[in-house]
Amino acid sequence: MHLTLRQLKVFESVARHLNFTRAAEELFLTQPAVSMQVKLLETHLGLALFEQLGKSVHLTEAGQEVLGYARNISQQLDELEAVLNRMKGLAGGKLRISVATTANYFIPTLLGTFSRRFPEITVSLDVTNREILLQQLSENTVDLVIMGQPPAEADVKAADFMENPLVIVAPPEHALAKQKKIPLKRLQDEVFLVREPGSGTRIAMERFFTEREIQLKTGMEVGSNEAIKQSVQAGLGLGLLSRATIEQELELKRLVELDVAEFPIMRHWYMVHRKGKRLSGVAEAFKDFMLKEARALIGVVTPSPTSPGQRKRR
Repeated sequence: MHLTLRQLKVFESVARHLNFTRAAEELFLTQPAVSMQVKLLETHLGLALFEQLGKSVHLTEAGQEVLGYARNISQQLDELEAVLNRMKGLAGGKLRISVATTANYFIPTLLGTFSRRFPEITVSLDVTNREILLQQLSENTVDLVIMGQPPAEADVKAADFMENPLVIVAPPEHALAKQKKIPLKRLQDEVFLVREPGSGTRIAMERFFTEREIQLKTGMEVGSNEAIKQSVQAGLGLGLLSRATIEQELELKRLVELDVAEFPIMRHWYMVHRKGKRLSGVAEAFKDFMLKEARALIGVVTPSPTSPGQRKRR
């Protein structure tokens, strides 16, 4: 067989997306170039790897087999790169991380400090939802994933590096805005705007209230934190958000944090990777940096004992 690593890389991307256009965007190629690489690979192998059924692309049986080998080859090359990076030191290394959308409110600050300290390291950052993060962990396509709740069922290693308090927010003119120690049962009279199913924030919210036998009325399902903030400001309901996402809105008094009994829901941010994964020197350096310095650089936000709308840093 005269196949190439480039052909396998293009094939793996198409197989992962089951879409030639999205694979082309990911690889910074034209769609005809992607199609040509896949066609060459099929010609070398003597078997079709994809089949078109209507508008959908599916892997053939041969495609499923080749995908498994392609991922194994890619992992072996990643491990080779990690070993060589250790031998070379950190200069010229590459860091590939993916983060949950909520984490994007503070990750740029941390990456800025890390990049200034190690200017020769190239950082590839992907900001995406929990479903994609879990897929990337399963396929071992990134060095580290930063997320709010590691998957309990997956074969992963997780290290928490910073607190992630979840709070309830309302518009400043809301009837509950100035009340103290609002009972949880009082929230049953309110409408909540919620993230999409599978969101880490929504999972934490549903678990918290179910354990306390509190039934909330939910309004719109909203696909982003920004959209929830805008909707809460417009008076469409209350929202439950990571405090990291609402710093600016609280400062500008566009939102208030409600003083609710048993709140905030205290969660953590985690760095996650596959168990047994051999981290590159660059990834080890970033992990060490996050564990030792993230809290100090971002600040651990704690609720004020006198006013829920004000926060203090320690």
